[in-house]
Amino acid sequence: MDKNTCKSSLIPGVWLVIVAIIVIVAMVGLLMLRPAPLMLQGEVQVSEVRVSGKLPGRVVAFDVSEGDSVDVGDTLVHIHSSLFEAQLSSAYAMQEVAAAENALVDAGTRHEVVQSFYQLLLQAEATLSIATKTYERMESLYAKGVVSEQRRDEAQAAYLTAQAAVETARLQYEMAGKGARLEQKEAASAMVKVAESGVAEVEAVLEDAYLTATHRGVISDIFPQEGELVSLGAPIMNILLMDDVWVSFNVREDFLKYFALNKMIDVVVPALNNKRVTLKIFHIKDKGVYAVWRATKVSSGYDAKTFNIKARPIEPVDGLLPGMTVLLKNVERDNQ
Repeated sequence: MDKNTCKSSLIPGVWLVIVAIIVIVAMVGLLMLRPAPLMLQGEVQVSEVRVSGKLPGRVVAFDVSEGDSVDVGDTLVHIHSSLFEAQLSSAYAMQEVAAAENALVDAGTRHEVVQSFYQLLLQAEATLSIATKTYERMESLYAKGVVSEQRRDEAQAAYLTAQAAVETARLQYEMAGKGARLEQKEAASAMVKVAESGVAEVEAVLEDAYLTATHRGVISDIFPQEGELVSLGAPIMNILLMDDVWVSFNVREDFLKYFALNKMIDVVVPALNNKRVTLKIFHIKDKGVYAVWRATKVSSGYDAKTFNIKARPIEPVDGLLPGMTVLLKNVERDNQ
């Protein structure tokens, strides 16, 4: 076989190799140009309750320490306030005064006073009886011309005065028998209610002298020290609600198509030896205008907002603690 024949037989093979190389390079290029699957990093979070009270005072003692587990009703801290204890004593005293005044009004006028008004009425009636007889006698004598008109008028004036005195005495006696007026009784009763409200108000504040846990959880932070003064509503400590755990992710809005409410997503927890955990999305919300990604080319891009996504484990996960990192891998691939 001559050289020309050999060269002719090698040409097809060379072309096949070249085409194969081109195809391989093209496939590698396509694979390299294809964007890598998205991986999101999230963080484990829990609900938190801040413990505070309405009693300003001095911290006497803590019954718990940071890291302690507490249940509902457990005593957390004792706060003492000498000012409110003094106010409570004053409120009790005012309540006693109001109750005594109300009892006095309800009891009415004392029996001795009523009897004295009755005796005055009897005296007035006796005086009227004498004045009546004197006036009738003077009227008869005046008609006979025995006494002057002046004597008759004087007797008549004494008679009328005695009548008025009897009426006044009778009214005083009746009022004494009835006791205080309705308005006075209502006012005394109202003062009792005001005093009772004052006591209840101070007692309500002093209820927070011993703060107790309203939720089951773990004490994460204690802010004041024993002996320090705390003001009204000042934070005393935080309780982590370990039964309410979720994972928070921040996602750019152009990737939201891979997420939806109630969707299940699988993540891994590096701190738990890359344990695989299934989460259910329960919250999607934008983080506001301050959390945006700015396009490099304004003419072709847009300002993409950042959205916060929260997902809760569908089953309890042992060892899952707040602050742990959670990885969501292969977002695009898993959603294809």
